[in-house]
Amino acid sequence: MPENYPVQKSANEWRAVLSPQQFRILREKGTEPAGTGKFDKHYPSAGVYTCAGCHAPLYKASHKFNSGCGWPAYFDSIPGAVTRHEDRTFGMTRTEIVCSNCGGHLGHVFKGEGFNTPTDERHCVNSISLSFSEEDSAAEKKGDGERK
Repeated sequence: MPENYPVQKSANEWRAVLSPQQFRILREKGTEPAGTGKFDKHYPSAGVYTCAGCHAPLYKASHKFNSGCGWPAYFDSIPGAVTRHEDRTFGMTRTEIVCSNCGGHLGHVFKGEGFNTPTDERHCVNSISLSFSEEDSAAEKKGDGERK
């Protein structure tokens, strides 16, 4: 059942603006191999991670922490930026996270792993689902989905 997100595009429209790897992950709920993403070991002091599909701000650099899991990890998102869904694939129940602006698959969120973070959550996000801006001001502007 499709959800109503502010940014709506057909599969062909997404294919026109995403690389094949981005399409596989953002639109088909794929996963990049652990340790291969460009943001796994990226720890800037400031900035904002945005959705690679629609450019909506998702995570502040200050949300990022080193979980050692092989994917970028964040303890929280920008309020309202990420939507959670129950994911029952692979015979288990997990919490999928998607961009609230376009519905692009980001990864999964895990709770109660004991990390010394304010939320005791780990948003395990595919690097390919993200872009990065050194400008913190991006977090103040909600992505309009049409920026290039």
